[in-house]
Amino acid sequence: MATKARSRKYAAVPQHPIRVVPLHRPEIDRVAAAVAPKLSYRGGPLLTSVEVFTIFWGADWNQAPQNALLTNMNLFFDYILTSPLIDQLGEYNVPGKTISHGKRTGTMTLTSPAPKTSVQDSAIQQLLQQEISAKNLPAPGPNSLYFFFLPPGVTVVQSGSASCQDFCGYHDSTSGNIFYAVMPYPGCSGCTGGLTVADALTSTSSHELCEAITDPVPGQGWYDDNNGEIGDICAWKTRILGAYTIQLEWSNKAGACV
Repeated sequence: MATKARSRKYAAVPQHPIRVVPLHRPEIDRVAAAVAPKLSYRGGPLLTSVEVFTIFWGADWNQAPQNALLTNMNLFFDYILTSPLIDQLGEYNVPGKTISHGKRTGTMTLTSPAPKTSVQDSAIQQLLQQEISAKNLPAPGPNSLYFFFLPPGVTVVQSGSASCQDFCGYHDSTSGNIFYAVMPYPGCSGCTGGLTVADALTSTSSHELCEAITDPVPGQGWYDDNNGEIGDICAWKTRILGAYTIQLEWSNKAGACV
């Protein structure tokens, strides 16, 4: 993930593996990786049949134009989870763990508590665990992946870095191995990359989806100490699949982004 912040934030890879969508920075993205990418399996879990539950946080998602974007994102997951994008991840199968199609298990719009202008990742984790305990969200299983979408104007702070300054999305796991992804609203040029908001959000969501499937506990699944996860190597390289813009993902087999 070629960003200036990378060498500072992720100098000690085992402690802080790369797990974010970087800002779109064409002047940096054009620079070839110093070390040829090669993902290796570290023995951790994989999401072999991912179960995505979408969470749209904030009252803005009940209003235009965000309500149309909410519908589009749910339709995107309905399509992408049984698409050729998931099929291509099959090269990362390991004995006892075969990656297959997934499904979207549901959605919710959460308006209370309302997100502030800035929210910490720790607060998102706490909210996730509270909503699970209250049975407002399905109980986590080994393939569960909760996707949080934030409204316009809310900055997410994670590991001392902020959305639209350092990253455009990320995935992680709680200490109890509850897997989740956080997608701040793409309200800056660095997080749209010349795309529409809708296309930027499907692209960055596909990035985090594929990374969460192949490396749900960052750095413990398929990972490259020099270049990060499957999506990091190909950040902001996109293609159209069905009706949606998605990001290319790294293929060890092809030795390229596909």
